[in-house]
Amino acid sequence: MHPHRPPLTAQKVKAALKSGDKSYRPFAGKTMAMVFTKPSMRTRVSFETGFFRLGGHAIYLGPDTIQFGKREATKDIARVLAGYNDVIMARLFAHDDILELAQFSKVPVINGLTDYNHPCQIMADALTMLECKGRIEGTKVTYVGDGNNIVHSWIRLAAKFDFEFVCACPEGFEPDAATVELANAAGAGRVSVSHDPFEAVQGADVVYTDVWASMGQKEEAEERKRRFAGFQVNEELMAAAGPQALFLHCLPAERGIETTDAVVEGSQSVVFQEAENRMHAQNGVLLHALGLA
Repeated sequence: MHPHRPPLTAQKVKAALKSGDKSYRPFAGKTMAMVFTKPSMRTRVSFETGFFRLGGHAIYLGPDTIQFGKREATKDIARVLAGYNDVIMARLFAHDDILELAQFSKVPVINGLTDYNHPCQIMADALTMLECKGRIEGTKVTYVGDGNNIVHSWIRLAAKFDFEFVCACPEGFEPDAATVELANAAGAGRVSVSHDPFEAVQGADVVYTDVWASMGQKEEAEERKRRFAGFQVNEELMAAAGPQALFLHCLPAERGIETTDAVVEGSQSVVFQEAENRMHAQNGVLLHALGLA
């Protein structure tokens, strides 16, 4: 941890849970509606378990229960759910839907993922960096793979913190150019795009990857395997990064495709610590959003 930085909310709540303190129940009497149009094991379990362990009650609303813009207008869903609950978490396809939910809800709305970004995952990743590296500032993070929603959230983090972020991707799979420009214009971190993964990982503190074909892109999987040849995070690429590099993956991992079993299970991998940190980081976000931090 930075010597002058006080413990973050997520670090404090993680310590409380790890201590076995059952009396810490800041969400007692509160309810959270969890809206999923895009299913996920990790997002559901981390939010539902985390909220429950701090005294709250979470309600799962799956794709068959809520269909944005089909059975009911998004602005109507927002106002109905806000009338029943203290907070709404939504994992959706269209980013415009999360923006409309937030616009019409009188309670906080947490972005559990959209096709544009995945901020809760990057909060967990930042927490993992703080635990393993002691800092975010002054580091180099290299992402290898598709310039997807994970990348957009890393880029937006670089608009707030002073670190270097490199996205190494095949041509045609770059992240949103306006998001890159926004981050670099902010003057905090430095964001660049590379098409050479071995050059991009040189001296990296973190090497990060994700599946090459996200949910909704599986029909492109075979073509993407061809286009992403040479971008697998394997033992050779980790060796090029150096022994100081952590390996992160938001999971689920397709072992043998974007990364190898040896890397996931290797000494540089902290992917399961990272996965657990989803719960703690999200609890920190929820405490802040509800004014309880």
